[in-house]
Amino acid sequence: MDDAAPRASAVPDARVALRTAVLIPCHNEAVTIAKVVADFRAALPEATVYVFDNNSTDDTIAVARAAGAVVRRETLQGKGHVIRRMFADVDADLYVLVDGDDTYEAAAAPALLHRLLADGLDMVTGTRVTDIQAAYRPGHRFGNRLLTGIVTAIFGNRITDMLSGYRAFSRRFVKSFPALAVGFETEAELVVHALELHMPIGEVRTRYSDRPAGSTSKLRTIRDGLRILRTIVVLVKEERPLQFFSLAGLALLLLGVLLGVPVVLEFLATGLVPRLPTAVLATGLVLLSFLSFAAGLILDSVARGRKEIKRLAYLAIPPPPSAEA
Repeated sequence: MDDAAPRASAVPDARVALRTAVLIPCHNEAVTIAKVVADFRAALPEATVYVFDNNSTDDTIAVARAAGAVVRRETLQGKGHVIRRMFADVDADLYVLVDGDDTYEAAAAPALLHRLLADGLDMVTGTRVTDIQAAYRPGHRFGNRLLTGIVTAIFGNRITDMLSGYRAFSRRFVKSFPALAVGFETEAELVVHALELHMPIGEVRTRYSDRPAGSTSKLRTIRDGLRILRTIVVLVKEERPLQFFSLAGLALLLLGVLLGVPVVLEFLATGLVPRLPTAVLATGLVLLSFLSFAAGLILDSVARGRKEIKRLAYLAIPPPPSAEA
């Protein structure tokens, strides 16, 4: 991971010839959106700034349009729905995705794109660096570390801030991303998609600030944390079914053996099976364990086929030229 982001002047001239889109999902961000749009227009003057409003009840749309953004709407509630619509509707060569709460520094956007082009990457994450307690609360920090640790242990240790809302993407990433999540769990889906397809990814350290006065966070630590954890479990089931169902099968097998051993020992000693319900339950659990193992083997072949299709869709889109080209 970079210790320091390169300055905007280090961005290669090749980027100017590429279409760049800044994507900002918004829900009731009238307090902050004008500054966010203005800052990104200044940092990336060649880019088109898009604000996708998600059923705001304040003046987000009017303020964003007055600030110079292209404003579009997504009526299905949830950040995942907004990102799905953004990735489907916006056509560009390079993409910058950022929250509309004015917590991420726009001045780092050229550095993210520089890293994307210079190293031929498909995703660059702006990892959050801050000393402000209110900006990155202990609960959020712990949850991020826990969830990031789970994902890296399963899919590969190539990320440090899975839940960052600041990223740069290549076109081939955006147009091959299935975008199935609904809410804030979409960040986990982005990361797993990149790790599972072994895409080249990187990180750039970026300053993270607290929200301005009058602006409120939409993230609910416990509720959204549990939803993200649930999404990770579902992604493991979908992407690594053999490991998932083997673990489930092993748990069923151990439970069945634990219940069945006393019944077998009593039968050997007395020739009787007085605890017939326990014997039936133990037998059923052992049979279910073998069914779980078999399901894992079958679904692993299906998952491999899905992965090959996603990989082919990814390779069908040409990469942007590198900075050295």
